[in-house]
Amino acid sequence: MLIKNVHIQNAQPQTDVRIEDGKFVEIAADLEPKDNERVIDATDKLMLPPFVDPHVHLDATQTAGDPEWNQTGTLFDGIRIWSERKKKLTIDDVKSRAKKAIKIQVSNGIQFVRSHVDVTDPNLTALKALIEVRDEIKDQVELQLVAFPQEGILSFPHGKELMTEAAKLGADVIGGIPHFEFTREYAVQSLQFLMKLAEQQNKLVDVHCDEIDDPQSRSLETLATLALESGMGDKVTASHTTAMGSYNDAYTYKLFRLLKMSRINFIANPLVNTNLGGRFDTYPKRRGMTRVKELAADGINVAFGEDDIKDPWYPMGNGNMLDPVEMGIHVGHLMGYDDILNSYQFITTNGAKAMHITDHYGIKVGMPANCIIMNNDNFYNALNERSEILYSIHQGKILVETKPKEVTNHFTF
Repeated sequence: MLIKNVHIQNAQPQTDVRIEDGKFVEIAADLEPKDNERVIDATDKLMLPPFVDPHVHLDATQTAGDPEWNQTGTLFDGIRIWSERKKKLTIDDVKSRAKKAIKIQVSNGIQFVRSHVDVTDPNLTALKALIEVRDEIKDQVELQLVAFPQEGILSFPHGKELMTEAAKLGADVIGGIPHFEFTREYAVQSLQFLMKLAEQQNKLVDVHCDEIDDPQSRSLETLATLALESGMGDKVTASHTTAMGSYNDAYTYKLFRLLKMSRINFIANPLVNTNLGGRFDTYPKRRGMTRVKELAADGINVAFGEDDIKDPWYPMGNGNMLDPVEMGIHVGHLMGYDDILNSYQFITTNGAKAMHITDHYGIKVGMPANCIIMNNDNFYNALNERSEILYSIHQGKILVETKPKEVTNHFTF
């Protein structure tokens, strides 16, 4: 396959890309087609690495309104409603909903997904179902699964045992939710437990950390210290960290030194965090998102996730990573031209770093031929115009091919 005249990651001028045997083999100008080689004319089109969704909940997707709608819009009501819904989980139920969501994600250029899976379930039904899905789609989508204790580790009966069993069963990543534990002491103990479990089982770590507006919720400092002292560093991710938006600046200044030393990753979820955040405020209302701009400016890796697709925490969601980017740059005041032009990194390279897949991710000669081609010449224009994913290519094979919409405008003036 030869892709002609494409802009790679906003670069000028255009260049050609040759794919053979599932890998990028040549990237240069004016490559000549070989006999019987498929040629894609990508003149003035944008090539990016595939979109990455490093934070989603596929076990709960498509359950909004079942058994009831979250009318308050709070995180805690979402957890309450989900605790009822998960009582009727079956393998087929989870698989069918998850596959529906993944199909939508793939149509929108996503090829790499990290899904948190609730393991506060004595039967671990959702995890078993999503392990099957992971294996069934592995040739087209790379799916990482997080053992996520939605109702706590120490605050849920046999929480430690369930986490350990989930790790042995095949979860790729160990999760946590310290801000939902009963006490500050439980929060710290849960982090110590999950970090030790991850080290013992050679797993990555991704913790729902301080997803609350409470400025006294400071589990992040504990997680970062454990990452630093254990040497796990960038194998650890802190998701949400919305309490950071309520921290005072003096404490945050001190905290950032530790965060840089620890080398941990961050994942913000702009759509869902702005929905859930500030719910207990009158006015002024908090934005509900962590300090993305400041973290990025300090050289700390930050990615965006979609988080929820039609579930008890978020009644919307369509598997399109352009949505969290647009919300994130607005809420984060990342609206300079260069900010917008390069904001694709929040849903591509930064997400790949958090997922620890950079050894096989990126548009370079010798890498697996995974990429997308968007119907515009740079990401600033593509985001503004919500341009189509013309092609999504995975290991040299076309997963998605989209024809641009045709609009006939009869308006005159």
